[in-house]
Amino acid sequence: MNILITGAYGFVGNNLSNRLKENHTLWALDVSKEISDEYSFHYFWNELDTLPWDKINTVIHLAGKAHDTKNKSNAQDYFDVNTKLTQKIFDYFLKSKANQFIFFSSVKAAADTVDGDYLTEDVVPKPIGPYGESKLKAEEYLQSKQWNGKNVYIFRPCMIHGPGNKGNLNLLYRYVNMGIPYPLGAFENKRSFLSIHNLLYIIEQFLLQNPDSGIYHLADDDVISTNELIKLIALSKNKKTRILKFNRSFIAMIAKIGSFCKLPFNSERLYKLTENYMVSNEKLKSTIGVVKLPISVDNGLLLTLKSF
Repeated sequence: MNILITGAYGFVGNNLSNRLKENHTLWALDVSKEISDEYSFHYFWNELDTLPWDKINTVIHLAGKAHDTKNKSNAQDYFDVNTKLTQKIFDYFLKSKANQFIFFSSVKAAADTVDGDYLTEDVVPKPIGPYGESKLKAEEYLQSKQWNGKNVYIFRPCMIHGPGNKGNLNLLYRYVNMGIPYPLGAFENKRSFLSIHNLLYIIEQFLLQNPDSGIYHLADDDVISTNELIKLIALSKNKKTRILKFNRSFIAMIAKIGSFCKLPFNSERLYKLTENYMVSNEKLKSTIGVVKLPISVDNGLLLTLKSF
């Protein structure tokens, strides 16, 4: 296939191009023209009109503004990039001869917090904040259009990780590596992650099988608690696990004091650190006909952690 990848030089784009280069011709679309052997053609966003759209079979839209956990980004920036840019590239796709469009949204477009056990595709979306809201607006735009026989996939991945990735997982790794005991061991919260290895496998299967259009949640098969993750980090460094289990009521009281005094550790931060966020991938696996994804959550995380 001739595959156009937007956000071509980001973390996922670099990994994806390396995986697909042997069997496909890849076209890069990004804010910069880095020279990469994986891509045969390189384009800026302002060159959309010059793209030979009649030659492109598939568009994988990775480009977007990432979630700023420090909340320092301008809210409008999310809508300019995550919503308007998606609308623009999708309009070009609809007028082209390409027949597959993969849009990378986010689980945050569905829910900032998970009610019940697992987040599934039939949830009524209730994003909180401009990141999730801008992703949902893009989803709604795609769904409002006539696709005329084309296949359109809305992917909602949870936290993606892999070698070379810099994010919250890296921050936790540095924390543990400094030898500081983790003080929230009394909270056995569980979260979903997505290994880059499983993500690449999923994309390949959609390219090959061309299944029905729809929304798909992307996650590893199993969930992992923060305590288990800290143990994996210690294992990757051959260090002793240091987890403290202070009384939960005591921790909650400290967090309330932090909220009152406007300190970094407050009730909101405690909730975010200790909430469950479990994502179901059952619809995805049923669609591509697999029982298990290639790599387990533990092995995927160990590969990432060892790369740090």
